[in-house]
Amino acid sequence: MSNPGSSPASAHHDHEHTPLCRSCGAPTTAPIPAPWSGTTDSPPPAYRPIRLPAINAPTNTAAIVLSPVPQPLPVPPAAPPHAFQVPAKRITSPDDIARFHASVHGRHFLGFVAALSASIHGRKLSDPLPSSPSPAVAALLDLVSALAALVASTPPLPHSSRYGNPAFRLWHEKLTDSASELISRIAATASSPADLADAEVELAPYLLDSFGNATRIDYGTGHETNFAAFLYCLARLGVITEPDYPAVVLRVFVAYLDLMRTLQDTYQLEPAGSHGVWGLDDYHFLPFIFGSAQLIDHKYMKPKSIHNPDILENFSKEYMYLACVAYVKKVKKGPFVEHSPMLDDISGVANWKKVNSGLLKMYKAEVLEKVPIMQHFLFGSLIKWYESWHL
Repeated sequence: MSNPGSSPASAHHDHEHTPLCRSCGAPTTAPIPAPWSGTTDSPPPAYRPIRLPAINAPTNTAAIVLSPVPQPLPVPPAAPPHAFQVPAKRITSPDDIARFHASVHGRHFLGFVAALSASIHGRKLSDPLPSSPSPAVAALLDLVSALAALVASTPPLPHSSRYGNPAFRLWHEKLTDSASELISRIAATASSPADLADAEVELAPYLLDSFGNATRIDYGTGHETNFAAFLYCLARLGVITEPDYPAVVLRVFVAYLDLMRTLQDTYQLEPAGSHGVWGLDDYHFLPFIFGSAQLIDHKYMKPKSIHNPDILENFSKEYMYLACVAYVKKVKKGPFVEHSPMLDDISGVANWKKVNSGLLKMYKAEVLEKVPIMQHFLFGSLIKWYESWHL
């Protein structure tokens, strides 16, 4: 029934301004809302996403999943006489990355990391080692202890910024001054020390770059990779051998990790090239690989156990993976799923073996194949740079 008070003109006018249903064409009952006015209305609520935007999230997830799992490989020995040289940077492009991974040492360096991981399957930090620590392992532990003592003699300076206490530069100067002597003590444990008389020329740059950058006062997975390269060079020289691998990880690398946590906390080292919330840790990657290897075939602890505070409190001193998660939870605030979505996603994996194999693949893709990280990697006579792809 029509409204007696309405005219055809007014009805036509109302029809023009009444929104129509897209399905049936009839007028809708709800009028179009008036535009927001900053003078009369309160502002709309601020939108806060549940999870931060994936700006730095890995973009090649499918490629990582489909890639083969890196397998342990023996380290090719470097036979004397040696022609040690100061190592230099070579990688500047993705083509250089591909050339490195196609080379002998590109393959065997990753195989070395996989072999270190495989050597500690199912082993707690407190478990007895399969064999007594070799003189080389003892010398490496002395090296880390000496560097840790330098922290006590180099207190942080008054500093207002969040990152980058300048006292780290003083600590790094002391490291530089003592590097040759510390390396010579390690070389002295070789079966033929005379063959390694000049080894510090090539080994020192790897060691110096293992603890962060003194200019930028930062540290990241590239520096951690240089420490692995330092160990790889020692393995090439026969200073450390495969029977040493469990001790190298469970004693030497753990001591190195403890020292790095001390340096990070004492001097507020800035994360170098961090993936933000889409990284495992602002600084490290390898302890997650090694720590997941420790937990393979554990009867009770599963990847989802990282969400249990009691497990983290009681077992973080035995397993590197749990210690790293506990550290992340200590230094980052807010819900775990928001500040560490990668770790949260990994906790849904069925077992630790899959976690370990996935992390090895991810290490290759997200560290060893990234130009911003690998552009600082060093090449000399022990880790050679090949211009040819067919090596």
